[in-house]
Amino acid sequence: MKLVFSGAAHEVTGSKHYLEAAGKHILVDCGMEQGKDLFENQEIPANAADIDYVFLTHAHIDHSGLLPLLYAQGFTGSIITTEATYQLCQIMLLDSAHIQEFEAEWRNRKGKRAGAEPVVPLYTTDDANGVLKHFVSCRYEEIIDICDGIKIRFIDAGHLLGSASIEIWITEDGTTKKIVFSGDIGNTDQPIIKDPQYIEEADYVVMESTYGDRSHGERPDYIKELTDVIQKTLDRGGNVVIPSFAVGRTQEMLYFIRQIKEEGLIKNHDGFEVYVDSPLAVEATNIFNRNVPGYYDDEAMALIDKGINPIKFPNLKTAVSSEDSIAINSSTTPKVIISASGMCDAGRIRHHLKHNLWRPECTILFVGYQSEGTLGRALIEGAEEVKLFGETINVQAEIRSLAGISGHADSEGLMKWISAFKQKPQRVFIVHGEDEVTDIFAARIHSELGYDAAAPYTGWAYDLLTNECLASPEPVRVAPKAAARRASAVFDRLLAAGRRLAQVIRRNEGGTNKDLTKFTNEIYNLCDKWDR
Repeated sequence: MKLVFSGAAHEVTGSKHYLEAAGKHILVDCGMEQGKDLFENQEIPANAADIDYVFLTHAHIDHSGLLPLLYAQGFTGSIITTEATYQLCQIMLLDSAHIQEFEAEWRNRKGKRAGAEPVVPLYTTDDANGVLKHFVSCRYEEIIDICDGIKIRFIDAGHLLGSASIEIWITEDGTTKKIVFSGDIGNTDQPIIKDPQYIEEADYVVMESTYGDRSHGERPDYIKELTDVIQKTLDRGGNVVIPSFAVGRTQEMLYFIRQIKEEGLIKNHDGFEVYVDSPLAVEATNIFNRNVPGYYDDEAMALIDKGINPIKFPNLKTAVSSEDSIAINSSTTPKVIISASGMCDAGRIRHHLKHNLWRPECTILFVGYQSEGTLGRALIEGAEEVKLFGETINVQAEIRSLAGISGHADSEGLMKWISAFKQKPQRVFIVHGEDEVTDIFAARIHSELGYDAAAPYTGWAYDLLTNECLASPEPVRVAPKAAARRASAVFDRLLAAGRRLAQVIRRNEGGTNKDLTKFTNEIYNLCDKWDR
């Protein structure tokens, strides 16, 4: 009965934990790393073909994103999760596969001219479609006999539609141990979905710590704050651009905006337009609309009972095609734009930032956690300029955040969750947090609750029968990548031409208005011709 930590150990993303028990090889989550990568992850001590089961806590890519790769490497077992998580994975894993294929194709187009070796995508849409055939869905609160010696149950974690904490009972040689994997623990009083449920018994707990060192603070009035941002920005003639995770956060924003519109809180901009520019978010919203019973909270159900769709309203527009997306920024009408990805590292949001970041009348409104090393984090921390599509963009727009709007419990919420256990677990393992945060939160649990708490690094292994650490290899930090990029000789000439043009402009200072106007128009025409 062995537990080995692989991903999200002293890191926030890439959750992957390995269990060897009752003669079976099991993964709990199989996530992709996103944002800054601090440590080299140790491989799990089993081949993909030997994995019998994956127990999946929820659909977010940092928990599910490497499942297609696992399939490509030979996995033929079963992936057990809730029905809503399965439905979300159907769109999210295919979307991730499309991104892998697109990036490989783009790199190969560039690399071919330089004679570089071909880039192979991490996995393909065939891999994503293949792994989806191995999903087995279940209901909350249902105890499932997986095999002789292993039972599991999924408990609502309140983080995302279908998200779960997983209880696992393992019996070996007449001894039974219960391990609880928290998954991502949700914030309380989120719109649409229920609050996290609490678990009272466990021998071992593997627990997330995303916000383990901070509080969301006093819960703000989200409707009031969002109304204020929209009103002031539209009054200035600008756009409100909301980088938002396609699954979960986008639907929450629609929930709030529906209420704002219903109550007529925005003045002098009747019927203002709201665009959801993300094919994935559009599909996810449809899944939210289908999965009502058993997942929605009482407030959302009360609206539905009145015949009101809680995430639909007049002038809600969706952009699916590239042409639809481009047209959004062609319009000068002030509007709200919700687009993915939430941390601004990929997706259509980067195009909207390119068109709106430099405009002082616009607002970029962050509504979720921004990992270290992401563009979103840089903007929140006050970056004065950013690079987008090879172009330097001056940050003139107002940068705002809705404090406390998070799908994750804060430090107090996490303490409330772990304090719900009536008997002291033998050990609590702290994962899924930034490097120092995991240690800070483990120390707090030990200090306040007296629990034996540890923050394992990747590769650390424990015997769950004896509660002994079997291996604790030193963590290996990822070497920083070289940032230098040599421009081609032709591009160097282009840069030199730009510098010469600037010199010519300065030398024309004091010229006649007629000549300066003609010169200006010629430059604008040239820019219009070559602006990508």
